[in-house]
Amino acid sequence: MSSSCSGLHMKAHFTTVVPVTLAAALGSYLFYRYVCCKTPKKSWVNLDIKKDSVKVVDSFDIEDIGSKAVYCRCWRSKKFPYCDGAHSKHNDETGDNVGPLIIKRKNV
Repeated sequence: MSSSCSGLHMKAHFTTVVPVTLAAALGSYLFYRYVCCKTPKKSWVNLDIKKDSVKVVDSFDIEDIGSKAVYCRCWRSKKFPYCDGAHSKHNDETGDNVGPLIIKRKNV
């Protein structure tokens, strides 16, 4: 009879331990997801410009610029590397504050 008592005791023990263990595991997982999702996900800066290149590099001779050149820094311009004002829409959508790079000749 003592073996059946210990069997009943084990069954009662498992019916208590298993749900508590599962609840703790689920709670830990949900807490982990909550903490991990708070950190921003890494995303691409360049979404579609020269994606076949390993690295996008554009160079210009200062003599070819003329009196003024406006270059894109937001990577959203349809005329890249030149700015077409696409940063305005990007800034409105994201709250960013990026603007163009403006190079002008100095009046001597």
